[in-house]
Amino acid sequence: MTEKPRTTPAALVRAADLYADRIAVADGDTRLTFAQLHARARDFAAAAIARGLEPGGRVAIWSPNTYHWIVALLGTHYAGGVVVPINTRYTGTEAHDIVERVDAQVLVVAGNFLRADRYAQLREVAPDLHIPTVVRVPVDGGDEPTEGVLDFDDFTALADDDTRARADERARAVSAEDIADILFTSGTTGRSKGVLTAQRQTVDIADSWADCAEVVSDDNYLIINPFFHTFGYKAGIVVCLLRGATVVPMAVFDVPSLMSHTEAEQISILAGAPTIFQSILDHPDRPNHDLSSLRVAITGAAAVPVRLVERMQSELGFDAVITAYGQTEAVVVTMCRTDDDPVTVSTSSGRATAGFEVRIGEHDEILVRGPNVMLGYLDDPEATAKAIDTDGWLHTGDVGTLDERGYLDITDRLKDMYISGGFNVYPAEIENELARLDAVAESAVIGVPDERMGEMGRAFIVVKQGQAVTEEDVIAFCRQRLAKFKVPSSVRFVESLPRNPSGKVLKNVLREEKS
Repeated sequence: MTEKPRTTPAALVRAADLYADRIAVADGDTRLTFAQLHARARDFAAAAIARGLEPGGRVAIWSPNTYHWIVALLGTHYAGGVVVPINTRYTGTEAHDIVERVDAQVLVVAGNFLRADRYAQLREVAPDLHIPTVVRVPVDGGDEPTEGVLDFDDFTALADDDTRARADERARAVSAEDIADILFTSGTTGRSKGVLTAQRQTVDIADSWADCAEVVSDDNYLIINPFFHTFGYKAGIVVCLLRGATVVPMAVFDVPSLMSHTEAEQISILAGAPTIFQSILDHPDRPNHDLSSLRVAITGAAAVPVRLVERMQSELGFDAVITAYGQTEAVVVTMCRTDDDPVTVSTSSGRATAGFEVRIGEHDEILVRGPNVMLGYLDDPEATAKAIDTDGWLHTGDVGTLDERGYLDITDRLKDMYISGGFNVYPAEIENELARLDAVAESAVIGVPDERMGEMGRAFIVVKQGQAVTEEDVIAFCRQRLAKFKVPSSVRFVESLPRNPSGKVLKNVLREEKS
């Protein structure tokens, strides 16, 4: 099968043919070849059909990064269903909102995970909630039998020859224009919205991402980014499926485990927010691990200092460091390329990919157009029309500039801009300067009310371990480098910055600080 796939079922069948005996997933003691992954996904699809899942039916997955998530994803698509990932950080109330809005026919949910039972949380919020099929993923063990809940292996065991044959028919019938998934935005500006994406878009974006990162079948990709996010799902699972690379999922992130995984599994591709790479570089046990297998790093979602890029290449041995820009409504819009220099990687998010056009509109807002812009928001034509104008341009809400090469520099979020003394202030500009202060590990700046100036800046700073800096030091440093109206009037020192799963700082949480 040489034809380029336009659906994940076609990609799965192709991978099982081309890479049959290569390892598709390495999850602890579980090793699945591409042929075995196809068989597992096929059984999941058959079981879902046996339980009444119709083409277009929604399957919600509320579980961490394990091989079960991958099987459920591909199995749902194989049965012609639509995947609805749910953030594992969500409360029962938030998860219930999504399950109810999509009318989920199947819920794949983690058992005990991080000392919490997700399904119990859901039932506590909605005791009368009826989901036709609930499948429990064993994570931490010790799960008590629950009425009406099927363990993952018991569920897939429902497959038989008849339902497998029906699953094969469903897989062949999935078209490029069918809805593949509904991913809910992080909800940092209000109630989350469900983003509708077609099969062709999910596959095409992953294919383009794989081209930019030069992913090959010999690669082992440690996926820290949550599968419920586009970074872990589309720029992770689907990328590996298309290229025959190995997914090494990581359910719970910590630096020692990351380094151990890298050494044991010979990880060659690592993607995540800049803070992940900084944490590796600063960890005292790093010299005790062989990280020489690392080849390509993909990062973004926050400022990437030139010095960090240089250290990633010189000290961690990456051949290439790539930055990228995207959002749920378009997944990956721009990417650097493997031969871009450290300054380009640090000061830009690359150039357009996946058939996107990028231009700068009113108020320097980044506008995006192309075949891989979302189809729209679930049951919300008004929000869709507000996001995508009549000429097909997606209004991202991000501010940026394009250079003569077509490389994009993200300046800030429109919503994060504040006005001080009549001047527009973009926090990212201040944060970039604060990154030059030796004692500052990370920073985030917001506008806070001020009677005289309207708003003034407040900087939240994470101090590097073993170093010290005062509020006076920070303000004096800024005064030397920034116009007076840009200098923060106050500084708060914090142990960490609140972030969403993609690594973006949740400034709305910082704005809720009362002092």
